[in-house]
Amino acid sequence: MRAIQIPAPGEAFETVDRDVPHVPFGHVLVRVSACGVCHSDTMPGAGMASSYPRIPGHEVAGTVETLGEGVEQWEPGRRVGVGWFGGACFVCDACRDGDFISCRVGKVTGLTSDGGYAEFVVAPADALAAIPDALTDEEAAPLMCAGVTTFNGLRQSGARPGDVVAVLGLGGLGHLGVQFAARMGFETVAIARGAEKEQFARELGAHHYIDSTADDVAASLTALGGADVVLATVTDAGAMTATIGGLAPRGKLVVLGVPHEPLAVNPGQIIGGSQSVAGHASGSAKDSEDTLRFAALTGVRPLIETYPLEKASDGFDRMMSGRARFRVVLTAD
Repeated sequence: MRAIQIPAPGEAFETVDRDVPHVPFGHVLVRVSACGVCHSDTMPGAGMASSYPRIPGHEVAGTVETLGEGVEQWEPGRRVGVGWFGGACFVCDACRDGDFISCRVGKVTGLTSDGGYAEFVVAPADALAAIPDALTDEEAAPLMCAGVTTFNGLRQSGARPGDVVAVLGLGGLGHLGVQFAARMGFETVAIARGAEKEQFARELGAHHYIDSTADDVAASLTALGGADVVLATVTDAGAMTATIGGLAPRGKLVVLGVPHEPLAVNPGQIIGGSQSVAGHASGSAKDSEDTLRFAALTGVRPLIETYPLEKASDGFDRMMSGRARFRVVLTAD
C-alpha cells in the first residue's frame, strides 16, 4: 500500500510502499477513502508518537476490508470512520464505566498506532463509527475530529435549547460549531475578527455576530443576556479571556483550542457568577457516530479542500498556513 509516514521526530513526510498491515484479533482492516488533516498531526513530527516510523492521520473515512478474528459487529463493505480515540482497553475502571476518553492505555490513532495517511489502516473494532449514506467520505472525515469535538463539546456543556451559546472563532472548528449550535436549537452567537465575516456567520446559522476588532465582546454578550456557554475554538488566550465577562450566571467557557500562552482567569470574576472554565477533548467512537448521524440529519457539513494522498505535504502546509477554507482532506483513489 502507499503511505505517508514520518520516519523520525523532526523529519519531513515521506511517501513509501508498505505491506498491508496484519489484522489482529478484535481488529478491522479499513480501506481508506479520505483522511482529514488536523493541527494535531504535528504531534508525531514533534516526537510525541510511541514509535517510528509513524503514519499520521486521525480523521479517517473508508470501508471495511477485512475482519479480524472475533469481530462480529461489522461486515466487509460497510462505510466507517476512525477518529482520534482509536480503541479502548476495556480493562481499567474508566472503560468499564463507559468513560473511554479517560482510558489511559487505549490507542490514539496516528500516535500510538498508524493512522489514515495511507491506503489502509488497522483499527480495533470498538474504534469504528458507521457513516450514514447522506455523507460522502470526504465530508465524513473531518467530522471524526473537528466535528465530534464541537458537537460533543456543545452537547456536554449543559446548554439547553433556547440558551445563548457563543462560538469563538470561524475556522476549521468554529464553522462547524456554529452550524451545530444553531441546529441544536441554541440562540447562536458567532464571534470573529472583522465585519466582513458576518454574512458568512449568518449563512452558517448564527443569529448574532460580534466583531471582536470593533466591539467589546463581553459587553455585547451581556447585552444579549449573557452567554450560557462560550465554545472557544481559537488558539488565542486573550480572545478567550475577553469572553468571560460576558458569561451568564453559571455560564461556562468550554475550551477546545490550545493557546501557546496560559489562559488568564480572575477567580473573583468567576466566583461571583458561579461560572466555570472547562476543557473538552474529542469523544469516543460512539460520540463520533452520533456526530455523523446528527450532521446527516440536519445538513451540517464541513467546508473542505481536497488533495490526493501523494500531495499530503502540500495539504498539510495549506492547513498549517491558516489559509485553508476550512478543513483539508486527503483522498486515496
